[in-house]
Amino acid sequence: MLKAKNFVPLSAALIFTCFAAQAAPADVALPGDHAFPESLSSSADGTLYIGGLTTGGVLRIKAGSANAEQWIKPGAFGTRSIFGVLVDEHTKTLWTCSNDISAAGILGPGDVTGSYIKGFNLATGEGKVSAKLPGAKALCNDIAIGPDGAPYVTNSFAPEILRFDATKQQLDVWVSDPLLAPPEGGAGLDGLAFDRDGNLVVDTYNKAELFRIDAKDGKAGKVAKLTPSRALVLADGIRQDGNGFLIVEGGGRLDRMSIEGDKATIATLKDGMVNPTAVTTVGSTAWVADGQVGFAFAPKSGQPHLPFTLYAVALPAP
Repeated sequence: MLKAKNFVPLSAALIFTCFAAQAAPADVALPGDHAFPESLSSSADGTLYIGGLTTGGVLRIKAGSANAEQWIKPGAFGTRSIFGVLVDEHTKTLWTCSNDISAAGILGPGDVTGSYIKGFNLATGEGKVSAKLPGAKALCNDIAIGPDGAPYVTNSFAPEILRFDATKQQLDVWVSDPLLAPPEGGAGLDGLAFDRDGNLVVDTYNKAELFRIDAKDGKAGKVAKLTPSRALVLADGIRQDGNGFLIVEGGGRLDRMSIEGDKATIATLKDGMVNPTAVTTVGSTAWVADGQVGFAFAPKSGQPHLPFTLYAVALPAP
């Protein structure tokens, strides 16, 4: 037993830091030198699902494991390059965004043209839903499940967000607004997540802007531009986090974001990553995919840092 004169009490901050370090699982390395994980999601049991930008297909890491296995084969069910990935527990579906980006020099598997949302059976991995984004300029980037249970997707090549109609088995434009327009030659709408009031929060990639789209009875209302507490760099994936959100910046950061009125307060949780693209949560851990997709689209700019990594970040209490 320690004598009183030798006992030095730990500060609450240090106790929390030690606990958080012990509680967070280890980072996970993905196999191969062309993984380029553009998005990831997690199921209720803690399984992680990771989409492949250049290789296509979906990797799976079962809860408690550190090994990624090929779950959906590249090219399966007419898929090409995989962008957004989202688990839908209610319908037991893994939703994915599949895109033909061969025009950008990334061939991906198969030869299907166009941009699609593809749904796979969460238990078997079998394809069950396929719907093409309408219009000549379309790139399905990310997915969120609305209060009505429907998947909503961002189109990075047009100022629109689409909703999947399960009855018609098609995607319809839910909102289109000039405020959401992409820059010339760049990517626009990217991450999206619904808040607890049923309104949709979205970001844009190159401009790194934030917007809230009011929603009532499933219909889109006013599009309001939000003012962040500091400038973002290449805003990407968003996921709901309690009363707020987690958001990743391609500039290297994972942030916690809280919104009050038209102001968004940004607090950095992790910095120093290469080019993170997506985040998902398992309990009190945020998993961040360091996708490094910039090297895929511009290979002459350099080589990705290997191995591709999913970072485990212990989440502090809100």
